[in-house]
Amino acid sequence: MASPDAEHLFRYTGEFSETIISSAGGAYVRDRDGREILDFTSGQMSAILGHAHPEIVATVGEAMTRLDHLHSSFLSDVVLEFASALSALLPVSLSRVLPLSTGAESNEAAIKIVRKRASEADRGPEEREIITFEGSFHGRTLATVTATAQPKYQEGFEPLPGGFTYCPFNDPEAIEAAISDRTCAVMLEPVQGEGGVTPARQGFLRHVQDLCRRHDALLVLDEIQSGMGRSGKFFAHEWERGIEPDVVTMAKALAGGLPMGAVLVGARAADALSAGTHGSTFGGNPVAAAAARVAVGLAGSSDLLANVVRQGDAFRMFLNRIDSELGLFADVRGRGLLIGAELGEAYAGKAGALVDACADEGVIVLVAGPSVLRLLPPLNISDEDVSEATQRMERAFRAFAAS
Repeated sequence: MASPDAEHLFRYTGEFSETIISSAGGAYVRDRDGREILDFTSGQMSAILGHAHPEIVATVGEAMTRLDHLHSSFLSDVVLEFASALSALLPVSLSRVLPLSTGAESNEAAIKIVRKRASEADRGPEEREIITFEGSFHGRTLATVTATAQPKYQEGFEPLPGGFTYCPFNDPEAIEAAISDRTCAVMLEPVQGEGGVTPARQGFLRHVQDLCRRHDALLVLDEIQSGMGRSGKFFAHEWERGIEPDVVTMAKALAGGLPMGAVLVGARAADALSAGTHGSTFGGNPVAAAAARVAVGLAGSSDLLANVVRQGDAFRMFLNRIDSELGLFADVRGRGLLIGAELGEAYAGKAGALVDACADEGVIVLVAGPSVLRLLPPLNISDEDVSEATQRMERAFRAFAAS
């Protein structure tokens, strides 16, 4: 049988890589020729425990024989087990779990929740403003791409939904000037992923939270990229004490590689959506929920979180060492294994070329804008794989600098 090609696929992501992936395991994917490539995107941040994790594989296989799908008006044991496992790791401010399918769907639901809550409080449409931040990324549906305060993601999709206001990130004075009694929620990422791997500065989340309480607005934290242990804590907002969000969104890594999202809702908004106001065909799919139950348990373990911190420090030391010799980077930042390396002035705008250089050496990495290299290894990455990865990346960095 002839090998299939890509001519039948809709190319919404641009041109496909010439590399065709055939299989994967652990931190590696393999192409048609059997070449082993380190996947430092973790399957676009979903294979948080590496590809084909044996416990997830076994769980999914068993779940498929038991219950593949179910109408959303019925409960299943496995969804209840998932919700219970996740709830055990949640702060006390969050009391409900809404299982969904994707990150965009989770953020879309969060937008509906905060606006419905305002509606139930007899606040008119003009009093249902949502503030988001420049550099944010919240999804690609029409509402979530509007919440995403980056024009490059919005161009060509106008007219956009109304009711969103944008504010500079990490600017306490700007958010204080922007928020008012018209605001029903403030939505932000504790670490902006697509916006350059930029963490919230210490004290900024607390300042936003205090403003939300003052104006009866809800604090919505998008932990789709930064949650599930990626930062070295289960949620990235835990790096700042005293943060009690009203809504948290999760997805990507939640089911260890399967499609799964969730909205976590606190008491102030727990009753916002009544019957018929929201729905999801595949939200809480039993197979994905079974995988998520396992992934949540592993991601919340102290051993895994310690590995995230240790290996994150190792990668930052490596990047700083290379930078001291080659002068590639203006900044190396992030938390845990959510790492961004911003190119210096001499290499500004050339992150794509550095990604290509890494690919030539067998490491898949991402950009976060035109000048930021983004590293997202699996959270259980071993010392041996870190050593192999840094050797490959060093060759790539040297070739990039020489060119």
